[in-house]
Amino acid sequence: MKVTKAQVQANRARVVETASVLFRERGYDGVGIADLMAAAGLTHGGFYKHFASKTELLAEASSCGFAQGAAKAEGMSAVEFVKHYLSREHRDMRGEGCTMAALCADAARQPESIKTAFASGFESMLATLAQQTCEGDGQRARCIEVIAQVVGALMLSRACPDDSPFADEILDVCRAAVLTKPSLRPSE
Repeated sequence: MKVTKAQVQANRARVVETASVLFRERGYDGVGIADLMAAAGLTHGGFYKHFASKTELLAEASSCGFAQGAAKAEGMSAVEFVKHYLSREHRDMRGEGCTMAALCADAARQPESIKTAFASGFESMLATLAQQTCEGDGQRARCIEVIAQVVGALMLSRACPDDSPFADEILDVCRAAVLTKPSLRPSE
């Protein structure tokens, strides 16, 4: 039976979305092509009909993860974003959480196409946060500082045992530190 172009596109999108979740859960090297395709409900042999290489998929899956994160953050104030980002709920949702926090260390050891996807995703996060913070000198620098602090805090918290009080303390301390800076508050 011949597969339509629409079905091919839907299958490719399903592989990218499935990969985005699995890579955030397990890291780039923790997901093999056979496991990925099985999780997407497709055969292993079909992978190379959709992608020239796993690297191509890594870049697309990273971009997909950033887009999903942006969609979740849409409509949130900067304060709401920080409260959600540095919550235990977000910490524990690796597969559905922030691509940057889940894969930043992996991306640093990947080819330029993946680093480019990360830079683009980071720029998008900056633009979203900048729209929701006070205008003025140093806004971009402040947004970079906030994103670096929340991503780092989430990564450190995830590196602790899941039920560790220290994991929660990291989130609490960093959330309080970010939220006490007046430049994060939206202008009224």
